[in-house]
Amino acid sequence: MAPIMDVTSEAQLDRILTSLDDDKAEDVVQIDLRGKSAMCDYMVICSGRSSRQVSSIAEKLAERLKQEFGISSKIEGKETGDWVLIDTGDVVVHVFRPEVRDFYQLEKMWLPTRAAATADS
Repeated sequence: MAPIMDVTSEAQLDRILTSLDDDKAEDVVQIDLRGKSAMCDYMVICSGRSSRQVSSIAEKLAERLKQEFGISSKIEGKETGDWVLIDTGDVVVHVFRPEVRDFYQLEKMWLPTRAAATADS
């Protein structure tokens, strides 16, 4: 498939969510930041069962976005696999090992109080 150069943040989000599902990411949460933050339109937070899976999810996601949309993502933390950040510009994806995700609790920082309580359930 030829890369599409002008990709909406919604199209990126949709492909990211599909990629995460394909790679068996767990507890996927998407947060709409449009109008709330200048850093990105969406944030996605998910977990992998091991450091290896966390790194693999991030690597495959970055490869798919590059192949399909021509997007070069910035990746941080892939070497350790505890918490990997993938920044596409419009969407920021955080892939955690469950213990690390529990420690940082990013959802509580970004989700409204009621939604964060639901995400804990």
